[in-house]
Amino acid sequence: MGLALVLAAAVAALEFWGGFASHSIALLTDAVHVCMDVFALAVAVLASIAAARRANRRKSFGYGRIEVLGALFNGTLLLGATILLVYEAVRRFGSPVEPHGATMTAIAAIGFVANVTIGLTLSHGHDHDRNLNVRAALFHVAGDALGALAVIVGGVLILFTHAAWIDPLLSLFVAAIIIAGVVRVLRDASDVLLEGTPPGIDAHDVEARMREIAGVVSVHDLHVWTIGSGSYAMSAHVLLDDAGVARGGLVLDALRALLRDRFGIGHVTVQVEAEHCDPGGIVICRPDP
Repeated sequence: MGLALVLAAAVAALEFWGGFASHSIALLTDAVHVCMDVFALAVAVLASIAAARRANRRKSFGYGRIEVLGALFNGTLLLGATILLVYEAVRRFGSPVEPHGATMTAIAAIGFVANVTIGLTLSHGHDHDRNLNVRAALFHVAGDALGALAVIVGGVLILFTHAAWIDPLLSLFVAAIIIAGVVRVLRDASDVLLEGTPPGIDAHDVEARMREIAGVVSVHDLHVWTIGSGSYAMSAHVLLDDAGVARGGLVLDALRALLRDRFGIGHVTVQVEAEHCDPGGIVICRPDP
């Protein structure tokens, strides 16, 4: 990911230079799009480093949410930059400026090749179906490659037709790709901060599977939330029958194994309640309704 980050930063710098040199608003918009990769990869690297830091008394869950804060900053900054570029693109429809098609095409072609290289670099040696950071970065790179390809096609068309309106139209196309990605990033980050149920996990399914464990009568006050990328937590009250209370340790082990293996939930807090209360017992009794 570190190598991919360096390559993406180099592509962004090159496309910014090319956009100003060729007077292409589309190339500048694609450069902003590449900046999404730079931020996403930087956040992924930062999250990997933060995940290695141990939890402490002040940060009892560790530092996994650093990537969420980075994603919010990234998305907000890119959304503002994209709005400015959309405004400039719309303005150019009224005052067209023909970009230098050859420079525009050459720079975009370099960006396309670099994005393919970044994608191959990220794919090599990673199980990206399980590594959420790598998978997210690959989606960013794929969108970048599409944007660069669109600019290449637009540059060739401008070379032969000298139609200046193609450039701002391409800019709006790439801006639409950016906005779709930014909206997804902001939505996902907001869900984490609002303690939303992680994507791919159905709280009702979790509850139903927990009730299938022998000794479990019912489950209530169940909450599932995200700590950081791929790190989930759950808390619940579990009512046990008499047999379940007698073998409470085994029931808890079965619950933890179920939640870890089926749902990928690593941080589990369960409050055990007894179906029939013994005032002198050590279990927590549920009060009568």
